Amino acid sequence: MTKTESTSGTRKVRRRAAGGKPARGWELQREGRRIRRGDARRLQVGRPDPRVTSVGGLAAFNAYVREVGLHRELRRDFGHLKRGRGVVYPMAAQMQLLIDAVVSGATRVFGLELLAADPLFAHLAGGSVPSIDTVYDDLRRFGADELEDLERLVSRHGLAGVDQQRFREVHLDIDTTVMPLFGEQEGALPGPNPRYHGRPSYHPILARVAELDTIVAARLRPGDTGLGERDIEDVEMAIDRVRAAVGPKTIITTRIDAGGDCAALLKAIDAKGCFFVVKAKQNAGLLGAVAHAEGWIAVDHDAEGRATREVAEIAFRRADWPEDGRFRVFAVRTTERKSGKQTCLWSDLDHSVHVYVTNDLVRDADELAHKYDLRAGIEPLIGELKNGVGIGKISSADFDANEAAFLIKVLAFNLVRRWIATRLPAAKVWRIGWIRDVCVRVPGRLLRNGGRYELRLAPRPMLS
Repeated sequence: MTKTESTSGTRKVRRRAAGGKPARGWELQREGRRIRRGDARRLQVGRPDPRVTSVGGLAAFNAYVREVGLHRELRRDFGHLKRGRGVVYPMAAQMQLLIDAVVSGATRVFGLELLAADPLFAHLAGGSVPSIDTVYDDLRRFGADELEDLERLVSRHGLAGVDQQRFREVHLDIDTTVMPLFGEQEGALPGPNPRYHGRPSYHPILARVAELDTIVAARLRPGDTGLGERDIEDVEMAIDRVRAAVGPKTIITTRIDAGGDCAALLKAIDAKGCFFVVKAKQNAGLLGAVAHAEGWIAVDHDAEGRATREVAEIAFRRADWPEDGRFRVFAVRTTERKSGKQTCLWSDLDHSVHVYVTNDLVRDADELAHKYDLRAGIEPLIGELKNGVGIGKISSADFDANEAAFLIKVLAFNLVRRWIATRLPAAKVWRIGWIRDVCVRVPGRLLRNGGRYELRLAPRPMLS
């Protein structure tokens, strides 16, 4: 019999946070009792109660986003898309409806068909949930200017509060992801796709601030688009936003995988006064320089004193790099096998090597390599966006409509993160799925008494 307590530091939700009773196994064992499952056939089923809601936490979420002025921002930036005396569902209300749907777990517009039966969801929607055809039509109203405004709104809420935390350094991670498509969507083109080779897809680009774990820039792109020179404007825009939020004294370090090894892109980041650490593309010239490099410095050893991790400065410059030595190349070779592509250059050494390029000429190479490794945090974040809010679920044939839905989902993600960080900081380490289960999907009953609505929720100690 084990008496081990629950693991400390786990990011999974324990039952007490969700209002569950602790297990009584030891107590019942001492009493010599064995549990007996209840017989469902003996349950008396009463009349259906149309006042019961399954998303009671939406009330607290909506109260918070109204407090931070989301309704005013949506009205100001997008109210012009639906005007006239005959408008029943204003655009601001439709966008908040979609945000509520995403927070509740509906990753497609079609999910509104089920949520329309929920009394609290319908109440927050103004008493009438529109048809999905109306919502699809409204998504098609977004043009280039409105998409830019929506993307800026995503960034504003992703960076909210960062100016109050006084970071000495922040890390801007930029990555792309593949969203395979199985229809006839506009912009669905074949491109880099490690799983579905040749499958039409979208290829969005995302930027996060690691210290906040929120998205500060996002763009939906056709599937044949790679990371490179065409993304300079978006990367510069993300840097400018972060700089405006953190102030002139905070160090910004941008981290990108090998797709960012583009001279024009690196020069643009450097011109913004930011550091970068980028995984270098491994061509024959670079690998030759690494293979013949000398001066490897051991930074880690095994129990027998043999070097398991070594770093070295590499004398290498691409033809289109600045000639003033502004860019620096270093390599790390190790016996530890990591995920991703492993490159082995020495027949007499069991080492794989990773090569980096940076404009940071001061900090230690091993420190910069470890700093780059922390960039991996953007990958589970993208997975959370795909699985938790469904950015890969595309249900319209129109590209602009799909980008609008994509950005609304990212906005919903940032709003949830902001809500939790402010109201329930103990839940900041949870993924959005856990947050939804504990903080949003709370059973309750919506009552009307004396002309006022009252919401009674199931016990949730964390929410009290």
